[in-house]
Amino acid sequence: MTYPILYSFKRCPYAMRARMALYLAKIKTEIREVRLNNKPKQMLKVSPKGTVPILVLDAEVIDESNDIIRWVLNRNNIFQKDSDSITNTLTEDLIIIFDNKFKYHLDRYKYSTRYENVNIEFHRLECIKILIELEKHITSTSADWIYNNSPSKLDICVLPFVRQFRIANPNWFDQQSEIKKIRKVLNNFIRSNLFKQIMHDYEVWNEGDRPVYFPLDQ
Repeated sequence: MTYPILYSFKRCPYAMRARMALYLAKIKTEIREVRLNNKPKQMLKVSPKGTVPILVLDAEVIDESNDIIRWVLNRNNIFQKDSDSITNTLTEDLIIIFDNKFKYHLDRYKYSTRYENVNIEFHRLECIKILIELEKHITSTSADWIYNNSPSKLDICVLPFVRQFRIANPNWFDQQSEIKKIRKVLNNFIRSNLFKQIMHDYEVWNEGDRPVYFPLDQ
């Protein structure tokens, strides 16, 4: 039996969200862990833009994380039972904000040396404003995830970016009282089996290597 091929990079938030969708939907793939500073020729052949994740199917190549998630949900709509039209609209709106505005400010806060004339405090403030808005949608202080006690599409799409934001200055992040519920949800995410499974260390793939598979426990 042949499986879809997933080109991935462990720490990339976009690749993380794709791996989470595949894991939750119990879809097995041949995983090829890459290094973005040394991209394999085979990866560039199937997707010349050279970003991860890339899902290679029999007759299709999907090289955007949101498109991979849509493909997964078309096969197994793992979030259907916990969603309605209002929640779905909110989810899509928030994902757009994180993929564009939050990511823009996150890059200039966390990787400020890559940019000229960057005001780190400004970009950090813009990120926290978005998190404060997200906080308002976590209605339960006891919930493990954003909407309830199971991961949603919103969780898998935005929490990898929230994690990166915290990594930039963990002590500062952990002191922000305005995002208590987000801090709790993020902590649950980092401690979860879901996170453990998607963050397994795979050897960097080279052409000719024997196939290895994701997820490990399926």
